[in-house]
Amino acid sequence: MTNTDIEVLEKTICFEGFFRLERYRLRHRLFNGEWSRPLERELFERGHAAAILPYDPARDEVILIEQFRIGAMAAPGGAWLLEIVAGMIEVAETAEEVVRRESVEEVDCVIADLIPLNDFLVSPGGTTERVALFCGRVDATHAGGVHGAKAEEEDIKVHVITFAAAMALLKSGRINSASAIISLQWLALNRDHVRSLWSGT
Repeated sequence: MTNTDIEVLEKTICFEGFFRLERYRLRHRLFNGEWSRPLERELFERGHAAAILPYDPARDEVILIEQFRIGAMAAPGGAWLLEIVAGMIEVAETAEEVVRRESVEEVDCVIADLIPLNDFLVSPGGTTERVALFCGRVDATHAGGVHGAKAEEEDIKVHVITFAAAMALLKSGRINSASAIISLQWLALNRDHVRSLWSGT
């Protein structure tokens, strides 16, 4: 099926600020060829993001960040999450530009090389947000400390850990952010190839 199998009957903006909440009244084609009854759905418009797992192939280390997330306050592990570097894609900005900029802002590291991983929908039942995911080669020798954009009230702690330690955190459930889970699982499957690819660069 395609978007021609969707008919928007009414669209209302419920709220517009830093984010936007829209309400749709629509119907869509069913698998049997008929049309559904009119449905009402709210849609959270947050924009799209890009995220990167910084990886040092020489030291076999990844860089994770830890910061407060309001959406995780009621989560079992608490509101401070272990994540990977990420940022929102602004107008006229590419996903690659975002991860390079955010890597400097959040972990004070320059990305030497990039491998695109996935472009995934975060929660398509209620938001349009997509995340473009990358793995990036870095030199983690001097990485660490607390960083972030002061104007955005960011307070980001940098963790440089071995690949094995990251896998242990992932297995234990301590890492529960989608982008971090997906990128670390990708690295687990492709680590030998990545280290071989980046060994001479």
